[in-house]
Amino acid sequence: MGHPYTIREIARQAGLSTATVDRVLNGRGGVRESTVREVHEAIKDLDRQRGQIRIGGRTFMIDIVMQAPERFSSAVRDALEAELPSLHPAVVRSRFHFRETCPPAELIGTLDKIAKRGSQGVLLKAPDVPEIGAAVGRLASAGIPVVTLVTDLPHSARMAYVGIDNRAAGATAAYLIGQWLGDRPGHVLTTISRGSFRGEEEREMGFRSAMRLTQPNRSLVEVTDSDGLDATQRELALAALERDQDIVAVYSMGGGNLATLDAFDALGRECAVFIAHDLDHDNTRLLRERRLSAVLHHDLRQDMRRACQTVMRAHQALPGDGPLLPSAIQVVTPCNMPPGDPGPDHGVV
Repeated sequence: MGHPYTIREIARQAGLSTATVDRVLNGRGGVRESTVREVHEAIKDLDRQRGQIRIGGRTFMIDIVMQAPERFSSAVRDALEAELPSLHPAVVRSRFHFRETCPPAELIGTLDKIAKRGSQGVLLKAPDVPEIGAAVGRLASAGIPVVTLVTDLPHSARMAYVGIDNRAAGATAAYLIGQWLGDRPGHVLTTISRGSFRGEEEREMGFRSAMRLTQPNRSLVEVTDSDGLDATQRELALAALERDQDIVAVYSMGGGNLATLDAFDALGRECAVFIAHDLDHDNTRLLRERRLSAVLHHDLRQDMRRACQTVMRAHQALPGDGPLLPSAIQVVTPCNMPPGDPGPDHGVV
């Protein structure tokens, strides 16, 4: 078996004699199976420790560029800062570039400044438009790895995407709404912060596809371009409810859920089922009050840790770990909420 360690190093790690380790490595037999396992485990331990030595004392400056409501940006900052101890012995420094709403040119200007100034990596949440994809290409050409977070830019030169399978999340929302509404008639309001965010677009595609198969008689009424901001979301939801008296359920892909519920209240209307995304402060309170039926949640702290580790791998400071799998989707109801107030490990959007 290939490895860079001397027999003496492996023996010291395993607490065995050099003669025993030599017999195991050269397959000469006469060694108990449990001892063979101890030698293999010692080599794995040395591999892990070698990785720690590689990143010891190194500092990584990472830029986080996001277009998102302030509640999400703050949660990202909290999640990253909570995970910094887990990244030791490497030191991660971060620069934050947050916008609630802005034209693509403003984000592109930020990305181009980073490319000129330099960075060890960029974590990016941005609309999937060609101009931003081109800016990601310029970062890659400058040797700066880009990891997309929550919403992807799959046709760009980004290194990896970290987040949930958004199509699967949309299909899950359709399943839950079908189970709760049963035979009750009525339409479903779908809310999207902005159609250019691929993550929300994929949630919507997964939701529509599943609804066509399982609940073809229900109409979907779309509200979009609120940027997830409460004031805009309330007006859009209010207008949709006034136009359609048969809306009885909501699937919120882009936030602003308190504003949507305010619109129902203003018209004296019942929302029988409300599926939202992520345990931010508002959603946690609404779920405890049973105004939300369920929240599709993911562990944002884990996502931030994985994103930082991906940047480190780009600089060969950590060994390769294979392709990144989507983050797990958790269905959280009032009956299985995490204890206590929402913290940075409870995810968002």
